[in-house]
Amino acid sequence: MSVPWDPKDAVDPKLAQIRNDRGYSYADIITVHPEKLPAYDDKVKAFFEEHIHDAEEIRYILGGSGFFDVRNKKDEWVRIHIKAGDLMTLPEGIYHRFTVDEEDCIHAMRLFVGQPVWTPFNRPCEEHESRKKYVEEFLLDEKKTEE
Repeated sequence: MSVPWDPKDAVDPKLAQIRNDRGYSYADIITVHPEKLPAYDDKVKAFFEEHIHDAEEIRYILGGSGFFDVRNKKDEWVRIHIKAGDLMTLPEGIYHRFTVDEEDCIHAMRLFVGQPVWTPFNRPCEEHESRKKYVEEFLLDEKKTEE
């Protein structure tokens, strides 16, 4: 279940600064747990499908823990364990997936610029504008410096 939350209500000065610096205007709070998230099994399966988004993905972890897997420059998986107090920002267009860990619960704030849109585009999607932008900004520049 997700609950809307207004980022202007942030009492944490660091969170307020991040909100202001990055222009976040909407947030919600989601709990991924079998007893809290409707259609839990389907949602967790969808989260674990490799995908991109057409906006950056921001998660501030309030409780619990889980894993974000991201692709490195060699297209190999890198697993990142996130837990309470962590802030995870994934750039627009990066291939990634998410799963809870053995605790089977994560409580996170999702932050958005403008109205929330959470549309996953499953791999392959190399022709998607967000993927092209990511490749240009993060992958091609690295290849140029190696030459």
